[in-house]
Amino acid sequence: MISRVLLFILFCALPAAALERFDFSAPLMFTTFRISVHAETKAQAEAAADAAFKRIAALNAVCSDYEPNSELMQLCNTGPSKPFKASADLFYIVSRALELSRLTEGAFDITCGNLSHLWRRTKRTHKLPPADRLQQALAATDWHAVQLDAKARTITLLKPGMLLDLGGIAKGYAADAGLRVLREHGLTRALVMAGGDIAIGDPPPGTDAWDIKLRQFASANAEEDLVTVRLHHCAVSTSGDLYQFTEIEGKRYSHIVSPFTGLGLTERIACSVIAPDCTTSDALATAMCVLGKERGEKAAAQVKGVTTRFADQAR
Repeated sequence: MISRVLLFILFCALPAAALERFDFSAPLMFTTFRISVHAETKAQAEAAADAAFKRIAALNAVCSDYEPNSELMQLCNTGPSKPFKASADLFYIVSRALELSRLTEGAFDITCGNLSHLWRRTKRTHKLPPADRLQQALAATDWHAVQLDAKARTITLLKPGMLLDLGGIAKGYAADAGLRVLREHGLTRALVMAGGDIAIGDPPPGTDAWDIKLRQFASANAEEDLVTVRLHHCAVSTSGDLYQFTEIEGKRYSHIVSPFTGLGLTERIACSVIAPDCTTSDALATAMCVLGKERGEKAAAQVKGVTTRFADQAR
């Protein structure tokens, strides 16, 4: 559910030092993951980046709702009220998602899988979902109906026909995981970018932060519409409908689906969230768009280390 918002990374010139910057990319999770890392040798950087990409690919097999044999789909196919023994990754993602659902009062809700499927069809056909199917999908959307057992590490879906969609949190979690792998290889001066989600480690050599430029969407000229934030040891995610939307009967609908209505958002909105980790920033960036500026800022203020940057009204 995260839009492909333009984020630009500016790298300061490296001083004469032993570390050199290396950049890698790979198509994963229906986006492009990019790794920038400072290492002593190209071989060292390549080995670490390869391990990080393999970790991210493995997470796709856990989280995808497009892959029929993914762990997520196995959970959804288990049936109502039947405990599913989950991997550590899936259990953590679902646990964290439910925490954020409570925080946002359901604006972020991974049980919206039926709504997501309906909206994908809407974008293909340019026709709104039939009212009866929309109501059925809304009835199956209820984060309260997901039961966790931490001791047994099981997940139980309590309502018939529930489908989970981790699209609003999985890429952020994968970026965090990729950055962790780089650290395990001894490379801490790095960042991992997954579309509009960036997990940020130690700053480049000779600097105290990464310079990250965010599009503000107040001007049609992208080069004149940037704000710089200097970040390290945190994450930033941007979500909005500026580039991914559809028009139906003259009305503009975002690709971001509201769990409350089952339809794409109609208000033009974009928000960047800075958080201690990318799992949190990814999920909250989506929720901020659903909640809107006033309610979103109030919810975000409850999370330590989180700041929000709502874009001005897009033109």
